[in-house]
Amino acid sequence: MMGLGKPRSLLGKFIDKIGLKQRDLEEAANLSRNEVIKLCDGKTYRNPYPETKQKVISALRRKGHDVRADDFWE
Repeated sequence: MMGLGKPRSLLGKFIDKIGLKQRDLEEAANLSRNEVIKLCDGKTYRNPYPETKQKVISALRRKGHDVRADDFWE
């Protein structure tokens, strides 16, 4: 079950929608488990460092998704 009923960020909702596991995003973006958990958590607003955003966007693009940073963050 994706999301487990927890509040999700825009990124969290997106990876749930496409069926990508947080663990897969961790590996593809070379980020820590904690970082991905925070990025997908909808309870706390999080505007990550530009380098982190780029890692996430690059990983999603390599998986065939046409996304931009402002799809998920201001």
